[in-house]
Amino acid sequence: MLQSALRHGLIGLLLVTPALAAPTAEQRGKAFARANCARCHAIDRVSKSPVEIAPPLRTLHRRYPIDSLGEALAEGIYTGHADMPVFELNPDQIHDLLSYLKTLE
Repeated sequence: MLQSALRHGLIGLLLVTPALAAPTAEQRGKAFARANCARCHAIDRVSKSPVEIAPPLRTLHRRYPIDSLGEALAEGIYTGHADMPVFELNPDQIHDLLSYLKTLE
């Protein structure tokens, strides 16, 4: 009886653990921001941007509704200065990055 209960408990734990370990959209979005944006922009709630003219990501919602950025991210973000690379994100990356940006509002 005890072996059966332990076996069922172990099987249940093995089935649940991958779901708990899977990164959330917010975590994947933060990882994307860290890899692609943090060189110039602050990507958290308190830091200064490494490049003074680069706005912290936490302030983007003051300029643009976050949900409206999805189309721009899909089409590609082009800026007036050469230092900012062009980004064209796929739908999953857009969802993840927007999910992360919403946590900064």
